[in-house]
Amino acid sequence: MLTLQNITDPVYIQQEKASYFERFIRDPRDVPFVHLTIQITLVLGVTAILLYMPFVTGWVWGVVAAVYLVFNNFIFKGPFGLMLHCTSHRVFFRKEYGFMNHYLPWVLGPLFGQTPETYYSHHIGMHHAENNMPEDESSTMKYQRDSMRGFGMYLLSFFFAGVYHLCTYFHRKNRKKLLYRSVRGEFLFIAMCVGLSFVNWPATLVVFILPFVISRIIMMVGNWAQHAFIDGSDPSNHYKNSITCINTKYNHKCWNDGYHISHHVKPNMHWTEHPIFFRKTLQEYIDNEAIVFDGIHFLHVWLWLVTRRYDKLARHFVNIGDRFASDEEVIAFLKQRTKKITVSEMELGVLRA
Repeated sequence: MLTLQNITDPVYIQQEKASYFERFIRDPRDVPFVHLTIQITLVLGVTAILLYMPFVTGWVWGVVAAVYLVFNNFIFKGPFGLMLHCTSHRVFFRKEYGFMNHYLPWVLGPLFGQTPETYYSHHIGMHHAENNMPEDESSTMKYQRDSMRGFGMYLLSFFFAGVYHLCTYFHRKNRKKLLYRSVRGEFLFIAMCVGLSFVNWPATLVVFILPFVISRIIMMVGNWAQHAFIDGSDPSNHYKNSITCINTKYNHKCWNDGYHISHHVKPNMHWTEHPIFFRKTLQEYIDNEAIVFDGIHFLHVWLWLVTRRYDKLARHFVNIGDRFASDEEVIAFLKQRTKKITVSEMELGVLRA
């Protein structure tokens, strides 16, 4: 158990000289996104093309494939995924360059297994609209959230039926445009993979299919951890159904993604503002018994949950408001928040409240 320390997560620092790229984007604070986009284009774009070239064979092909997979999954995947997340909430390019807003979801996204526009449809159109409640098809509420078996059921449901559930949600809500965008993006990606497999099956496996599988798993790992600790008596409360991770290298690499509570409180808040907002609204976190971890990120939270290492979670738990006297009290509190919640239990809790 920790006390709240100084926050080292990134905030915006005004540059003395404006970047050349600021003329194209809506917010100068997003210049790092331009730099990342160029890096990914040059590294992954070039290596992906090389893998399809007939003159690249044998051990050379293997080296290029290894380089692609390392850069894709260990260097760029997190930063790109959260850049896509940020630009889904806040439009990236100015209106006069609006066509460039399609570059991330339609050109670079497929390299990371992100089918065009399905991420936007799922995350903006459903997840934030439903806030992990029962109508959210990616809700974690009905699962025992410190269970590997529970996570396995959650992952299999999303992996094999996630798009179907998303489409039924949009059909139920009569949101035809998002329904169309979801189906279009998913099927065009599948069709592309099938077509390119006839051109070069090994290259298609490395460039598109493996990143697709890995991305779907990582997205569900992240969502599970972000919404693992839920107060069954008040499950729609952002402070009580999400968590915040501070002072972690992950926040520097992935645009302060650890601030998931404030992201749900103010979904359009710029990524550089979250550490400041956290400090300014700390009393809200205290009053709502919010869960804050220091020095770890969502992958740690997921791993220690499904292996039930509550001792490690308690070690990084921030005791805001001095609510707890010992790690044992923290562990009991965390265990209570991971119990599965049925709709009937939730309704009963509301009635009691």
